[in-house]
Amino acid sequence: MGKQASKLKPEVLDDLKSNTEFSDAEIQEWYKGFLKDCPNGQLSVEEFKKIYGNFFPYGDAGKFAEHVFRTFDANGDGTIDFREFLCALSVTSRGKLEQKLKWAFTMYDLDKDGYITRKEMLEIVTAIYKMVGSVMKMPEDEATPEKRTEKIFRQMDKNMDGKLSLEEFIEGAKSDPSIVRLLQCDPQQI
Repeated sequence: MGKQASKLKPEVLDDLKSNTEFSDAEIQEWYKGFLKDCPNGQLSVEEFKKIYGNFFPYGDAGKFAEHVFRTFDANGDGTIDFREFLCALSVTSRGKLEQKLKWAFTMYDLDKDGYITRKEMLEIVTAIYKMVGSVMKMPEDEATPEKRTEKIFRQMDKNMDGKLSLEEFIEGAKSDPSIVRLLQCDPQQI
């Protein structure tokens, strides 16, 4: 047992290089930081929520952080290891738009059935609104999570079946950059 080595094994480094957009040096740097924060090599949902909450001091990031955590936790074991952390970070920070949208779709598709229902969308959007608190001023047609969800569905649900397929989600986001803003709720973009 004991303390984990602060250097990654060559085969692990090769795997991460081929599955992320990070260089050797960046991977090693992220690994050092990850071990500093998570000496046992695992990040729990509680620790993740605490870290995430630091970025949103004016709202409650807890519920949204749980959704992000679930999406990072690729193997569903209830913890995030370094590989899961770095792969998700690579997609969200350096991935191409389509990769980011597929990642976002996975987060919104709560029951993993391949579709996003209004209920699923509303749950995530509500969590986003709680997280950003009253810091952001929303346009009237996005003033509540319900209004924002309806707006997203009006623009994306092309076959009007009340659920979004991955294709509808990606096409809707690509055809209208404001949808990406609606989904991300990035204060810098508003």
